[in-house]
Amino acid sequence: MKNILMIATGGTIASKNSGAGLAPALTSKELLASVPEIADVCNVTELQPFNLDSTDVYYRHWLEIARIIEENYGKYDGFVITHGTDTMAYTAAALSYLIQDSPKPIVLTGSQKSVYLRDTDARGNLLDAFSYCVDSGAMGVKVVFDGKVILGTRAKKTRTRSYNAFSSVDFPDVAMLRDGKPVYYVSEEKPHTVRFFHALDPEIFVLKMFPGLRADVLGYLSDHCDGLILETFGSGGLPNYRDDEFFTRLKAFLAKGKTVLASTQVEREGSALFNYEVGRRLMDCGVLETRNMTLESAVAKLMWILAQTKQRDEVQELFYTPVAKDIF
Repeated sequence: MKNILMIATGGTIASKNSGAGLAPALTSKELLASVPEIADVCNVTELQPFNLDSTDVYYRHWLEIARIIEENYGKYDGFVITHGTDTMAYTAAALSYLIQDSPKPIVLTGSQKSVYLRDTDARGNLLDAFSYCVDSGAMGVKVVFDGKVILGTRAKKTRTRSYNAFSSVDFPDVAMLRDGKPVYYVSEEKPHTVRFFHALDPEIFVLKMFPGLRADVLGYLSDHCDGLILETFGSGGLPNYRDDEFFTRLKAFLAKGKTVLASTQVEREGSALFNYEVGRRLMDCGVLETRNMTLESAVAKLMWILAQTKQRDEVQELFYTPVAKDIF
């Protein structure tokens, strides 16, 4: 049997009622003990670097998980990370950039209800994650949830209560689990040499546009962040309020050598800046377009790129170079 390292990080799957609401409490050993069928699938070593609600998981934890995987990469055939659902898509995206071209699977899973409860999705998701992880076709960073296998760069939480909480945005599910076996929809060529990266630049900001937003917020942000993601309307564009103040301040932001991405608030089908004048003006300013990337991937990719370089031409080249099918 294959040897798998389980990295438990907390989340709903490991929660109990604290008296003030659900909070992570179960240990990695307790999680494994709740699904004894896993012992028939693989040999598991468990590790618990932290036990947090995923609301509290951020870039320092992403780097810690990546470090653990790198240190143990030669010892195991794959990795299963149990994680809270609220920020799982961010962690999956971040790991997709920190650990690239992995021939071994790195699988994230969690649940909408605690494994501690009688009726829960936790046991099925956990067993599915290990079942996918040991399959010969498994590779790279994936989210396994509700019987679906989703690319780490394409996963998004789209439901807060239902068991089918995660969707693959603008890309098919890689596979589904049927009777403990993955049925593949997408053929992937297994890479040969994994690449690890060790830094992220957290000094970025996501600005969600809304009608009437004041442009002077860009002045504040230009002094406090290295990169900015504009969540714009529809196909993408910046409003022309108050004598073109948005574009004036945006140009000043860019003149400092900083990076701006234009994304869309619309969940599917991506941006298309070229379609409208308000979008073309962004392109003319030197703003990069996220196209059909998820916001989670755009955030993680920008952190990854700016930790390597802040040279505009290098940033642009890295951003538009696809990683794990994150951009088309």
